Amino acid sequence: MEQRNSTCCFFGHRKVADEEAVKEKLYEIVENLIVIDKIDTFLFGSKSKFDSLCRDVVAELKKKYTYIKRIYVRAEFPFINDDYRAYLLENVEDTYYPDNLHNAGRAVYVKRNREMIDKSGICVVYYIHNYEPNKRKSGTEIAFDYANQKKKEIINIADM
Repeated sequence: MEQRNSTCCFFGHRKVADEEAVKEKLYEIVENLIVIDKIDTFLFGSKSKFDSLCRDVVAELKKKYTYIKRIYVRAEFPFINDDYRAYLLENVEDTYYPDNLHNAGRAVYVKRNREMIDKSGICVVYYIHNYEPNKRKSGTEIAFDYANQKKKEIINIADM
């Protein structure tokens, strides 16, 4: 029998419309993932309001479910000193910079998101179709399309 992936990643738009409502939905969803789906590892990026909300919610739930792990997947600073690492580890259990991000240039966040998606069974996202229409796809849209292509379970907070 194949073992179910016990990892969840988060990605979403930089701006969130109703932060309090999103945070409430996140809390319920993440707690259900922990209790019902036995998710124990959460992967985070940075740079968006949604990322911050997710980190806050999981930090709050960690007080109740002490065994869960928070992992910050860096898209910046491939090499960090011990002091900075210690600072980061005050709020997460681990951090790393994926090998495939070296020399990624402008695609660094796209590649980081793909790394998190590849390592996860479930993706909790904040993706609004036609978000701030412009001439190119947003990073969130690229990640959303990739997660669908990889047939990941996707929970889109923006659709709730």
